[in-house]
Amino acid sequence: MTELSYRPARELARMIRDGETGSEALLDAVLERIERYNPDLNAVIHLDADRARKRAKEADKALARGEVWGPLHGLPMTIKESFEVTGMPTTAGAPELKDHRSSMNAVAAQRLLDAGAIIVGKTNVPLYTADLQSYNEIYGTSNNPWDRQCTPGGSSGGAAAALAAGLTPIEFGSDIGGSIRTPANFCGVCGHKPTYGLVPGRGHVPGPPGTLTAADIAVMGPLARTVDDLELALDLTAGPDRDQAVGWRLSLPQARHARLGDFRVAAWLDDPACPVEREVVGILQATVESLRRAGVAVDDRARPEGIDLAGSYEVFYELMTASMAPGLPKKVFDRMRDTAAEAASDDRSYRVRFARAVTGRHADWLRTHERRLHMRRAWVSFFEDFDILLCPVTNTLPFKHDHSSPMNDRVLQVNGQPTPYMDILKWVGLTGVVYLPVTVIPVGQTRSGLPVGVQIVGPYLEDRTCLAFARLLEKLTGGFTRPPGY
Repeated sequence: MTELSYRPARELARMIRDGETGSEALLDAVLERIERYNPDLNAVIHLDADRARKRAKEADKALARGEVWGPLHGLPMTIKESFEVTGMPTTAGAPELKDHRSSMNAVAAQRLLDAGAIIVGKTNVPLYTADLQSYNEIYGTSNNPWDRQCTPGGSSGGAAAALAAGLTPIEFGSDIGGSIRTPANFCGVCGHKPTYGLVPGRGHVPGPPGTLTAADIAVMGPLARTVDDLELALDLTAGPDRDQAVGWRLSLPQARHARLGDFRVAAWLDDPACPVEREVVGILQATVESLRRAGVAVDDRARPEGIDLAGSYEVFYELMTASMAPGLPKKVFDRMRDTAAEAASDDRSYRVRFARAVTGRHADWLRTHERRLHMRRAWVSFFEDFDILLCPVTNTLPFKHDHSSPMNDRVLQVNGQPTPYMDILKWVGLTGVVYLPVTVIPVGQTRSGLPVGVQIVGPYLEDRTCLAFARLLEKLTGGFTRPPGY
């Protein structure tokens, strides 16, 4: 059962189709493993085992008739709690939504179901999916399987922890400030942040249930233990929503190259604007050296013209926080408006920056958006000369649980120096604000045995280039390793 639990989703789906295992038998293995390991992790926070078993029996009967529902026929999986799934709670960890039961499926969830998947349960998130850790008043705290005293990251932390512990073969999350990428990095699994707009966000909470507005920067995307599974899930979920499909279809370009040595690679592994933990930098530098030995040309000085980490983060933080405004409860929004009005003009604390952004004028947003458009043009030029950019996912390793409030006052230690908690967003914000696709894979471990991943950034709408390079690098570095004890 343990070996079955760690096989790739694509292989498990093939095994079901070929009769090597049954959907119900695989469901039993998933449920047994959740029962054994989840109590210490609290990654899976809701199970609908009865309905899953009914669908698994139907999947096995359908296959006996020669009927295949799709590429994921009969495959049990979990999904991030913030996706609406009919009959399941969708609260985004918010007490005011604790009684909400979904009457619809999010677009991404429906597409996975249409491909034959069985959604057996949901994985944990932070309050309103708005933290770098995964804990809330409703479901409690999720732990990292590599070190249960540490966070698995947020906001798709339960998803990444469940994958690393073998509780699910594939997952689906969301990402506005690294919410796929940071948990993948902290738990040693793979994640893909698609190009903005590739996978519809309808049915994701927040905003409030029923919201139709597409949040700026926010994307929906897969987590898995292999790059092949990332691409499988992306292929099944990407494409226009129902009303848009009347007029257009998605046709992503193929990867720029098939051979590792043909990729033109740039590396941006550290920066004074957000110094990275030295041990992380060392592992990333070792990855670059492995690429060079494999015949890959890597330029560690190349940068997009006019782009710097500090300036990008300024634009990212303002636009990201502004996008959260529609989902804020009125009492929180009113408090933020008072905070912004009372703050000194030179106050650049995170608390005040957040308040100004979520209550700002539309004219202010448009001026910042114009800065973003110029940044996007610089990235287009950069990717005429390079195919891939490698950079850190975060400036820090997985850190100990810290639920102190307010969040903006928390401090992390990086290279022995106190660092603002929210600085962890700087490396993910660099590419998120300009809508670029990013694949994260594990590339090594620290001396203490914690996983380290890398961001593999590609050109706009060239997700397949990110995934192709990630697949080749995965072979070079070894890819996913299960945590000790699992």
